[in-house]
Amino acid sequence: MTATALAAHIADIENLPGKMREAVAGLSEAQLSTPYREGGWTVRQVVHHVPDSHMNAFVRFKLALTESTPAILPYNQTEWANLPDVAATPVQVSLSLLETLHARWLKLLQGMSAADFAREYIHPEHGKKFRLDVALAMYSWHSRHHVAQITSLRSRKGW
Repeated sequence: MTATALAAHIADIENLPGKMREAVAGLSEAQLSTPYREGGWTVRQVVHHVPDSHMNAFVRFKLALTESTPAILPYNQTEWANLPDVAATPVQVSLSLLETLHARWLKLLQGMSAADFAREYIHPEHGKKFRLDVALAMYSWHSRHHVAQITSLRSRKGW
C-alpha cells in the first residue's frame, strides 16, 4: 500500500467521529428509528454498530502488534445490533465512545511503522490472514459506508 493511500485511510479514521456526529445531528427519535433501507438497520443501530465494530478493530490491531499472527475472535454484528443496549442507549453515548476510541486508535496508527502495517492476524470466519494495512483500508471504507447510509437516507427523506 502506498504512503498516500495509507494516509488517506488514517484520515478517514480520524474524521469519522465528526462525520458521524454531523450525519445524525438534529434527528428526532422517530428518524433515528428509521431503517436506512428496506430490511436494513435503523439509524440508531448503525450509530451503535460503528463503535462496536471499531472497538473490535482496535483490539485486533493491538493483538496483531503484540502477538505473532494471532487468531482474532469474530462476533455476530447482527446479534449485537439487536441487544437491549442498542435500543436503550442514546446515540450520543456511542458518538462519544467513537470519538474517544478513534482518538486512541489514531495515536496507535500514527505511531506504526511500515513493518507494523505488514503484521497480520487470522480471521477464522474468512479462513485467512489479514495484513493491518488491508484491515485499515477495510475500516476506512466501513467508516465512509455507514456515514453514507445515514446521509443518503437523510437526502432521500428530505431531512
